[in-house]
Amino acid sequence: MLQLFFFMGDMMKNESLWQFLKFTFFSVLAAGIQAGSFALFNDLLVWGYWPSYLVSLLLTIIWSFTVNRRYTFKSAANVPVAMMKLLGFYAVFTPLSTWLGALAESAGIHDYVVLTVTMLVNFILEFLFSKYVMYGKAA
Repeated sequence: MLQLFFFMGDMMKNESLWQFLKFTFFSVLAAGIQAGSFALFNDLLVWGYWPSYLVSLLLTIIWSFTVNRRYTFKSAANVPVAMMKLLGFYAVFTPLSTWLGALAESAGIHDYVVLTVTMLVNFILEFLFSKYVMYGKAA
């Protein structure tokens, strides 16, 4: 048991693991923001899938960029440059995920199943993009 404790301590010294854990924590909070705002727009305001998804995604992007830049990657990198890189990521991800999500929803897949899958894909891709492209050596 004591060996397991020391092994876990050594793992926690790994900066990449800490970044992943922090990114995961903030992503769970972001998921709450996205799911909550999506529910508000989709179910209460009855906006439909894609406008609800786009607005909730935008809120999540703002949240994630702010907290992950400051706390996860502790980056002093140029904020406008980092924002432009993130804009490039979402210029590809957003139309693709919106289109595929709308197709899935129109094929009868429940809105929240589509949203969950999209959020998981976004989580993985954004972590990799942030770590290796957006902040690179600064991360």
